[in-house]
Amino acid sequence: MAIRPPMRAEVAESWHRSAAAGVRPDVDEAPITLDVDLLRDHREAHPLAAVFPALDDVLGQAARDFDAVMAVSDASAQLLWVCGSPSALRQAERIGFVEGSNWDERLAGTNAPGVALTLDRPVAVIGQEHFRRSVQQWSCAASPIHHPTTREVLGVLDVTGGAEVAAPQTLAMVRAAARMAESELAQRLLSAGPPVPESRGTLTLHVEALGRSEALVTVTSGGRRRERLRLSPRHSEILVLLASAPRGLSGDELAVLLYEDDQGTSTLRAEVNRLRQVLGDELLASRPYRLRAEVHGDWLGVEAATTSGDVASALSAYSGELLPRSVAPGVQRLRDALADDLRTRLITSGRADLMSTWTRTTWGRDDYGMWLAQRAVIGPGSPLLPLVDGQIARLDRELGSPR
Repeated sequence: MAIRPPMRAEVAESWHRSAAAGVRPDVDEAPITLDVDLLRDHREAHPLAAVFPALDDVLGQAARDFDAVMAVSDASAQLLWVCGSPSALRQAERIGFVEGSNWDERLAGTNAPGVALTLDRPVAVIGQEHFRRSVQQWSCAASPIHHPTTREVLGVLDVTGGAEVAAPQTLAMVRAAARMAESELAQRLLSAGPPVPESRGTLTLHVEALGRSEALVTVTSGGRRRERLRLSPRHSEILVLLASAPRGLSGDELAVLLYEDDQGTSTLRAEVNRLRQVLGDELLASRPYRLRAEVHGDWLGVEAATTSGDVASALSAYSGELLPRSVAPGVQRLRDALADDLRTRLITSGRADLMSTWTRTTWGRDDYGMWLAQRAVIGPGSPLLPLVDGQIARLDRELGSPR
C-alpha cells in the first residue's frame, strides 16, 4: 500500500474547508455555474478579456507543448477560458474542468485555482493533495491576477496537467504570466488617460484594530499614502472610540468610555494632546473630540457586512477581537457587541463551512455553542462528524457538562 506523504498545512486547511462546505470526495465533476448562453457575454465584459490573447500566446502555448491545459477564471472561480492540447482538453472534460464550471474549493474541493483565490497568492496542488478523488491524477499551479491600481482580485490564472506541472518551475512560470497580465492592464489604463484625482484636501484614516493591541493607522491625503503609524495601546483606544462616534464625544463622554475609574479630565487632555502630536493637528479636533477625516476601520467593515447579512464577508474580514487586551469600558462594549453579533449570525446561518471557520480560530476553538450548532447542520455522512463529536466530548469533559 502506498503511503501518503505528509500533507502541507495550507492543503490540510483547504480539505477542512471543502469538507465543511459539504463537498463529496467521490463526485467526479465540478459544478457548472455559468451557462453557455451567458458565458460569452460574461467573458466579453470581464477585464481580463483584454489580456487573455497575450496569456494564451505565452502560457497557453506552453500548456499545449506540455499536453496540459491553461485556464483563466473570474474572481468567483468560474472558468471563463480553457485552452490546451486536444487530448488534455478531452481528459479535463471528465473532471468538469471546462468553461463555465466553478472551481471554488467550497464547490469543487481542494484545487489550485480555488485555494489561490482563498489565500490570494500563488499556489500549487499536486496529485493526491486534491480533495476529490477524480482529480488526484492531475496537478495544477495557479496565481491570482489583481487590478493594477485597486489590487482587487480579478481572477486566477491556472495550468493543469500531469506530472510535469508538479515541477516548481511551473508555478514560477504561472506567477510571471500573471504579473505580465497585471502590467499589460496597467499600460492600458495609462494609455486611456489619467484618472480623475481626488480633492487634495481629502484626508483618510485606515485603522486596523482587529486581533491587535496596538492599532495600525495609514494616513492618506488626496488618495496618496502619507504615512503609516503604530499607536500605543491608549492612543489605539482613543482612536477606536472616536472612529466609532462620527459626531464626536465630549471630554466627559470620552473619559467614561476610556477609564475604568474616574481619572479626571486632565489625564484625558494630556493623552489627546499626545495623540494629536502623533496624527497631526488637522486630524483631531476638540469640543467635541472628533476625527477630521474619512475613517475606514476593519471592525467597522465587519460590522457593516454583518448588519447587511453578508456573514461570509464579515467572517473573512474578522481577524480577531477588537483591541483584545483593552480594558477600556467603551472598547469592551464595542468588542463584545461585534463578536456576539457575528457569532449569532453564524449560528443562525445554517452554514457548516462558516461555523467550521469560526471553531478553527483561537477565539472560537472552545465555543461550545458553535460546535453544537455545527453538529446540528452537518450531514450524517460528513467526514467532519468525528472531529466535531470529538471536540464536543472534549469540552464536555473540560466544562463538566456531559450531554
